[in-house]
Amino acid sequence: MRILVLGADGYLGWPTALHLSAAGHEVGVLDNFARRGYDRELGVESLVPIESFDARIRAWQEVSGRTLTPYVGDLTDAEFTTGAVRGFRPDAIVHFAEQRAAPYSMIDQEHAVYTQSNNVVGTLNLLYAIAETDPGIHLVKLGTMGEYGTPNIDIEEGWLEVTHNGRTDRMLYPKKPGSFYHLSKVHDSHNIEFACRVWGLRATDLNQGIVYGHRTEQTAADPRLATRFDYDAVFGTVLNRFVIQAVLGRPLTVYGGGGQTRGMIEIRDTVECIRLACENPAAAGEFRVFNQMTESFRIDHLAKTVAEAYPGDVRVDHLDNPRVEQEEHYYHVVHSGLPQLGLAPHLLSNTLIESLFPLVAAHRGRVDADALLPGVRWRGALPQTADAA
Repeated sequence: MRILVLGADGYLGWPTALHLSAAGHEVGVLDNFARRGYDRELGVESLVPIESFDARIRAWQEVSGRTLTPYVGDLTDAEFTTGAVRGFRPDAIVHFAEQRAAPYSMIDQEHAVYTQSNNVVGTLNLLYAIAETDPGIHLVKLGTMGEYGTPNIDIEEGWLEVTHNGRTDRMLYPKKPGSFYHLSKVHDSHNIEFACRVWGLRATDLNQGIVYGHRTEQTAADPRLATRFDYDAVFGTVLNRFVIQAVLGRPLTVYGGGGQTRGMIEIRDTVECIRLACENPAAAGEFRVFNQMTESFRIDHLAKTVAEAYPGDVRVDHLDNPRVEQEEHYYHVVHSGLPQLGLAPHLLSNTLIESLFPLVAAHRGRVDADALLPGVRWRGALPQTADAA
C-alpha cells in the first residue's frame, strides 16, 4: 500500500512511519515541525535527543534500504494539503498532525483558539483533499479516549444504540471531553463522520489511550532513529513523569486523590494498531471507531507500581489537582475491535518500567526539574476569587 503519515516527525508519527515502511508499504511523511516549536516556546526538550527530520529519513534509508517520501507544510494551508495528497496518491492516510496536549490547550485563550483552529481546520482541509483527489482513500485518524470523559456507563466503541420513548436508533457515543484539546478531537470526529455519511468517504477513528514506552523494533535499530521522550507537565505522559521523578530522587506527583482511571497502551501496540487499521480498511461510507487501549489503571496505582519497581526509596506526593475532573469514577471500556483484527498486546509490567530507568539515568542532565510540576490550571480563565476557586 501507499500510506501517507501526517505528523510524522512526532512521538508516535515517526515510529509509525518506520513500522509501516518495515512492513513493506510505500510511506510518505509529512510535518510542519510545530511540535519542535512548542519545545522552543516552553523552554523544554525531549529527554532523548532526536535528529532533524532530514537526518532521520537518511538514517532510515541507510539502516533499512527503504525510502520515505517527505512533505513539509501545514494542513491549515488547503492548497498545500491538497497538493500533497494528489502528489503522493495514497491508499491510506494516517493523521497525527494535531496539537495533542490538553494542558497546552488550557494555558490561555490564545492557546485554546490555536489548538481548535489548527486541529479542526487542518482536518477539514484534509477531508476536502481526500474527497477531491480520491474518495476511496482510507483515513486513519488518531482520536483520544479523552473524548468520552468518564461517564457512569460502559464506553462502547464509538457508537451507542439508544432507545427513547419506545424508538431505537444507533448514534455516536455521547462525548464529555475534559479540555479544549479534547473538544477539538470531538469536533474532528463529528466532521469525519459527516464526510463519511454525506460524501461516502471511509475512515477509522482510533480513540487512543495514554501511550507509554519509548522503543519499537525500528527506532531501536540506530540511535538516529530514536523518537521523542516527553516528560514535562504540558506534553509529558504520566508514566514518563513518574519514572523520571523516581530516578531524580523526587516525589512522584499525583494530581488530587489519584483515583482517576485512564486507558493505556504501549508504543509497540500503537504502531501495530495503525498497521492493522490500514491493512483492513473501513468500507466506503463507513465511520469506524476503535478504542485503542489495552488496559486501564488508576493513577495512584501507577505511581505505586513505579515506586515498587525502582531500586531505591521513592515517595508519592498528592498535589492539588490543576485539572477539573472526577477523581473517583466508574470506568469500563469496550476495546475488542483491534484484537479481532489480530492485535496481541504488550501489557505493562515491571520489566518494561525497569528498562526505562537506565534510559533516564543516561540523559538525566537534560531534565528540567521545574518542568515536571504543573503550571497550567483549568480554571485559569476565571477571576481568582474565592467563588471561582
